[in-house]
Amino acid sequence: MSSFTRVAEIAELPDGTMKKVTVGEKEILIARSGSRYFAADDRCPHMNGDLSLGTLSGTVVTCPVHHSQFDLTDGRVVRWTDFTGFKLSAAKLLKSPKPLTTHEIKVEGNGIFVALKEG
Repeated sequence: MSSFTRVAEIAELPDGTMKKVTVGEKEILIARSGSRYFAADDRCPHMNGDLSLGTLSGTVVTCPVHHSQFDLTDGRVVRWTDFTGFKLSAAKLLKSPKPLTTHEIKVEGNGIFVALKEG
């Protein structure tokens, strides 16, 4: 069972924002959409882009590299790249779509805590 680590204060994460934090040696993206908080690996599984430098729309994060999109509620792929046609087909063959790893997050008092998935 993973233990929770305090990673931020709620005042550091206004609605509609994201932030990169480090838990152990792992870079984690934390995000807030309304009253909901999310945690996921910070690196895009497509081309390793830094998701904290991307954009957040509701619960969907867009990578700044090839505009891959992931839903932070469960990590599912919304869009693998912004490529179209043959380029998209080739990109999917070279690197199959892979979901974003999400992590458990909780808020207690003014603190935001994350527990990493094991494995």
